[in-house]
Amino acid sequence: MTFETEDALIEGMIDGQNDAFRTAISRYQTSMKFLAISLVGEKIADEVVQETWMSALNAIDRFERRSSLKTWLLRIVANEGKTRLRKENRLSSLDALLEADPHFTTRFDSTGHWSPLPFQWDEDSPDDLLTRDELKLCMDELITVLPDLQAATLNLRERQGHSLKEICNILEVSESNVRVLLHRARLRLFRCIEHFQQTGECCTSMENKK
Repeated sequence: MTFETEDALIEGMIDGQNDAFRTAISRYQTSMKFLAISLVGEKIADEVVQETWMSALNAIDRFERRSSLKTWLLRIVANEGKTRLRKENRLSSLDALLEADPHFTTRFDSTGHWSPLPFQWDEDSPDDLLTRDELKLCMDELITVLPDLQAATLNLRERQGHSLKEICNILEVSESNVRVLLHRARLRLFRCIEHFQQTGECCTSMENKK
């Protein structure tokens, strides 16, 4: 059975239709796994996603549809991940993540774009650089060592294309905090690209959880 609209898929899940659950897993599992990895790492990401599906199945009949089904599922992933991190005392303090960085104001303009470009980028734009396989792998590694909320914000915005409003909904933080988290994550991305341009090596060995 096909579920051409989200409402039809939700109704199928509420009715307990196996096809509906399989369709939902097919559509959303990858995004859920990416977010889980950015929060808790590869080792327990699958457990977080499994717990999310169990929580979602138990609560689907109470889903009020104020957001998309995907956003709702990702919010559950974020909550499951943050709960797991709190148990392990690994969840980064939001206040600590929002502390001022001496390079912060000089690296981005008022619109959030890089200013100035790194000295070795020459005619290569950031997008051109990110098409390189080696740098893509480096960016994946960088996400795994960023502080938890920075990693999740960067993942949701740059990798999955969510709007700031959607990220606020998923991570349950204010838009101003999302903007700062995103800028700080991009700052580390900026430094990593500079290091890659200078040395041809990934910068993640320099990155530590804060």
